[in-house]
Amino acid sequence: MYPLQIGVGLEDVETFGKFLGGSAANVAVAAARLGNRSALISGVGADPFGRYVSNELARLGVDNSHVVTNDEFPTPVTFCEIFPPDDFPLYFYRRPKAPDLQISVGDIDGDAVRAARLYWSTVTGLSEEPSRSAHFAAWEIRNRAPLTVLDLDYRPMFWDSPAAATEQVQRALAHVTVAVGNREECEIAVGESNPHKAAEALLDLGVELAIVKQGPRGVLGKTKHSSVTVAPNEVDVVNGLGAGDAFGGSLCHGLLHGWSLEKTLRYANAAGAIVASRLECSTAMPTAAEVAELAERTALGAVNV
Repeated sequence: MYPLQIGVGLEDVETFGKFLGGSAANVAVAAARLGNRSALISGVGADPFGRYVSNELARLGVDNSHVVTNDEFPTPVTFCEIFPPDDFPLYFYRRPKAPDLQISVGDIDGDAVRAARLYWSTVTGLSEEPSRSAHFAAWEIRNRAPLTVLDLDYRPMFWDSPAAATEQVQRALAHVTVAVGNREECEIAVGESNPHKAAEALLDLGVELAIVKQGPRGVLGKTKHSSVTVAPNEVDVVNGLGAGDAFGGSLCHGLLHGWSLEKTLRYANAAGAIVASRLECSTAMPTAAEVAELAERTALGAVNV
């Protein structure tokens, strides 16, 4: 639920807009908007908001056949405040439990997971059972196939402690080939906030591609054989929420199409910047033409090492 008044607290907001949300859902929508086939494994409640989420996924081009309806817990609602350029508080209403974290091993379609050309998961899914076990079961099916991606998306309100998150992320990194997160999330994952040291630590754990988002300093992408830093795009920020998910959807697009690391990160950066300049998340995801137009204007901002 996004306030339609910018720069005021929720206590003074008069009207809201209703939008599909959730990090993994936004990434799936962003990838679909760029022309890819995407599907989401998640859960919703047996309520009007659950029907809205399922219908909106389909409307935005995402296969919703793996979205489970939970008869016990309601679909979560999240409110945000918008104080540009860099303050966007989130208020989660997910108690006593949220359906997306009730996905169990039995809800995983092994054939779909195995066949996916790219499989994306978020750290939040590891914060609670039975979702945690379902994630590891899916990774066992993947058997560390190429383009098995972990978004280090760390949200402290979902964890008992940073140490608990670190323990699960360390376990998860043994199953994935790509890891992406910001400096703070890398510190939770591997104990390093220095971008190059964090990337090296991720690679040492067997990840083939480590991506560290550095905010105004751009994005670092590192493999065992190359390192690329891509400069950020300057935009007037309206709402920073969802920018990372747009980055993720474009990252998926570049990886699936075999682009160079530099081009992949430059386009992903552009996608994130475009969404940061808009109010919404899912419905604000850019088209391929929009991303290309901005990315090509910043082509000289990349540095190869």
